[in-house]
Amino acid sequence: MLNGKIAIVTGSGSGIGKAIADKLSKNGATVVIAEFLDEQGKKAEKEIKNSLFIKCDVSSESDVKNLIGSVSDRFGRVDIIVNNAGLQYISKVEDFPLEKWNQLIGIMLTGAFLLIKYAVPIMKKGNWGRIINISSAHGKEASPWKAAYVSAKHGIIGLTKVVAKELAEFNITANSICPGYVLTPLVQKQITDLAKQYNIGEDEVPSKVLLKDQPIKSLVSVDEVAELALYLASDKSKHITAQSLSIDGGWTAH
Repeated sequence: MLNGKIAIVTGSGSGIGKAIADKLSKNGATVVIAEFLDEQGKKAEKEIKNSLFIKCDVSSESDVKNLIGSVSDRFGRVDIIVNNAGLQYISKVEDFPLEKWNQLIGIMLTGAFLLIKYAVPIMKKGNWGRIINISSAHGKEASPWKAAYVSAKHGIIGLTKVVAKELAEFNITANSICPGYVLTPLVQKQITDLAKQYNIGEDEVPSKVLLKDQPIKSLVSVDEVAELALYLASDKSKHITAQSLSIDGGWTAH
């Protein structure tokens, strides 16, 4: 399906990013694992066939320029980028540290912008590209104590729409995936933090907090997200662009 394609997946050392990288690789793509954590990146490179680990802090313009340049020099093309890198910090807005705000916005929103900015000229030369941004149900809804995360994920959806309109004539699509709660290390940390915030047991957090507004009372799997990313990366989705596609068990239904 993706034979000969070169894909870059950020934050692909674990969780959703790793599942997407593995899915793209199993369907023919050569995958660049763009990961900030050495241990996770090296482990993913060993476990995912046709993959290459390049350490990258996506909030750093020089790191992103080096990443895109290295991939272009080595393979002569960049076909697919998946902006997945993310993290979470929970705090009341009046107590939210500015450095944490800057860190989350830098990684999840500025990072996506930088990858797109430097990959697009290469995609244009090939007259083909797929930009897949991992937003969140929190790109459509808000929750308390997540000011930076919710702002970044809303911003990703806006960025996706702008890029999709700018690049349509070059056979380049841009879409956002908006998962609900997926059982990943990031969500496990949120469960721990929320248990403290609500003064309840960790085993109570999914039903009482995370999934209370979700009709389907189960966490999304990483494979579900990876399957959608694979579809959006393929030629089968060539008329799908500027969309924010939810996998959230009905959470954001209105």
